[in-house]
Amino acid sequence: MTAYMVVAAQIADRDAFIAGYGAAAAALVARFGGQYVLRGAGALGLEGDFGDGASMVISEWPDKAAALAFWNSPEYAEVRKLRDGIAECQVLLIEAPKIA
Repeated sequence: MTAYMVVAAQIADRDAFIAGYGAAAAALVARFGGQYVLRGAGALGLEGDFGDGASMVISEWPDKAAALAFWNSPEYAEVRKLRDGIAECQVLLIEAPKIA
């Protein structure tokens, strides 16, 4: 079943985030079989404490196992360090069928 990784990020230094973490993570997402569905800044928070003004990223994966293989990989552990001190993230993973 298709899986989606949903990320809300409060980014302190957007240029550094995109040039470092963003570029490296994108290469790994593709390598592990994921693809981006949405990448955008300036989310409007309608409810809850996290998300107003956040950058949002949604990636689609063949299944939960593929997303977790990416997330738990040693390669991504190294890439994740590139966002230390410049972004606070909330990350969710959910399986769901594609809606036609």
